[in-house]
Amino acid sequence: MARTMGLDYGDKTIGVAVSDEFGWTAQGVEVIRRRKPEDDLERLRQIAGEYEVSDIVVGLPKNMNNTIGPRGEICIAFSDTLRDALQLPVMLWDERLTTVSAQRTLLEADVSRKKRKLVVDKMAAALILQNYLDSKSKR
Repeated sequence: MARTMGLDYGDKTIGVAVSDEFGWTAQGVEVIRRRKPEDDLERLRQIAGEYEVSDIVVGLPKNMNNTIGPRGEICIAFSDTLRDALQLPVMLWDERLTTVSAQRTLLEADVSRKKRKLVVDKMAAALILQNYLDSKSKR
């Protein structure tokens, strides 16, 4: 069975999560420190191959009024590039408040600020992917 990869695409990092083989649960995999676009795409290609990924979900940061701002446009452009580079289906998923939710969960778990910074993007990617997987299972 194939897995779905979830991405939280940011200015400095890309949070990466992958589903289990059944598409039920999302696990954070890593945080890619962004360098050159071709390096980022190569690392994503490696992860996709390693986990036998069949499709990808990229978090789309919408404004609270449901419009798409500059950050959303950047994510749309990235998802198009990713689709071309990896030759896999790429969906966009509304990610409003996932980073906020990840931060809150880590705060409640009393994780230090330094450690939060290291894992929040990976956790946000897992939340984006989990929300997507949950929506698919309800159909």
